[in-house]
Amino acid sequence: MEKESGVQSVNRALSLMGLFTPRTPRLGITEISKLLGLPKPTVHALVRTLVNQGFLQQDHQTRKYGLGLKIYELGITLAGSLEINLKGAGPAYELAKRTGLVSRIAIWDLDSALLTVNIEPRSHLFFVYQIGPRLPAHCSGVGKAILAFLGPKELDGYLERVDFISYTPNSIVNKDRLMRDIEETRQRGYSIDREENLAGLACIAAPIFGLGGRLEAAISVSGEAKVIYEGTEALARELLKTSKEISRALGYFSESLHLRP
Repeated sequence: MEKESGVQSVNRALSLMGLFTPRTPRLGITEISKLLGLPKPTVHALVRTLVNQGFLQQDHQTRKYGLGLKIYELGITLAGSLEINLKGAGPAYELAKRTGLVSRIAIWDLDSALLTVNIEPRSHLFFVYQIGPRLPAHCSGVGKAILAFLGPKELDGYLERVDFISYTPNSIVNKDRLMRDIEETRQRGYSIDREENLAGLACIAAPIFGLGGRLEAAISVSGEAKVIYEGTEALARELLKTSKEISRALGYFSESLHLRP
């Protein structure tokens, strides 16, 4: 019984921390109690433990709780240990310097593109790792680059679950249009985000493969829409060169495997 109680407590603690999002960064005991369907004394005990361990912290003005710095510390540790970051950050850094644009790497996680590297043209290589934010796959460059090279079952599952939220007038908001975009991405070898996630910001992105042709991530360059539109072909050459460089570092050699276009 003790073991089951311990597992239950862990599950509840994890569910509690999962309640905090960009839309709900602060929650009170009553709110947490309602969301989890747990009595307030139980929530108080969970919150007190998480605060003591640094996973939650209390806002002294509102008395509500938010994520603690321990979460950030773990995220930095994770980001710095990911193989895609260790082998991809250097080439992505050089890509940002050559193009003068922001370079990002994202992995596929929970039906979205999760950023793990973010490089400004003038940033230092030591400060490029991060975990998040998540970008919607149906209207982001890195997201569509990943979708285009997912396995058929994974893609079908995503298309069944996706909520086509519109972020700008250019956002893709239906399955047929997304599938056309995906097919165009496969043909080109890279995706184009035409101000679909943020007005005025455009992006091109390419997939990154690993050992055995496994899809690992996507890399992008993004910036002012006019700059991306006018320089798409030249930027795509630089982007694809970098994606191939990272793929080789991860053990993928298209010339010998012939698994991907």
